[in-house]
Amino acid sequence: MDITKKTNTVDGSLQEVVKVRYTAKTRTVGGRRGGDSRSDDGRLDVKFSAPGVPGTGTNPEQLFAAGWSACFISAMGLVANKMKVKLPTDAAVDAEIDLCNSGDVYFLRARLNVSLPGLEHKVAQAIVDATHGETCAYSNATRGNIDITLNVV
Repeated sequence: MDITKKTNTVDGSLQEVVKVRYTAKTRTVGGRRGGDSRSDDGRLDVKFSAPGVPGTGTNPEQLFAAGWSACFISAMGLVANKMKVKLPTDAAVDAEIDLCNSGDVYFLRARLNVSLPGLEHKVAQAIVDATHGETCAYSNATRGNIDITLNVV
C-alpha cells in the first residue's frame, strides 16, 4: 500500500510551512455516559455525563464550547492588536453548541455571542469577522462543517 503524507496547509495563508505550536494529548475511556478523560500532563481530568440525565460530569459539547470560546477570545486579541485597537479586558464569548440529529445522523450547530464592551459596534463586528474568518483555529477547523451564527452583543 502506497501512503503519501500531505502537508497541512491553511486556505488563504501565504505561508507554505505549517509549524505545530502545541499538541494536546488525552486518553478517554467510557464515552459520554459515565466515561472519563485525562490529559497526559494531568492538567485535565474530567468525568462525563450525558446531557439531560443525572450526573455530575461534563459533556463533549460543553468542553467544545469552552475551548472554542477561549480560543476565540485569544484570537480576537491578535486581530485587535493588528487593527491597533485595545481589546476590552472584559471581552467575553458565550458559546452555545447544539447536539442535533436527523434520523441516525448526528451533527453540531453553534452560536458565538461576543461581547466587546466599550467598542463601537462596527469595530467590534470587524474584529469578530476577522477572527472567525482568519485567526481562530476552532473557526478554521469547523468552517464548512457546522452551521455557525456569530452575534456581537
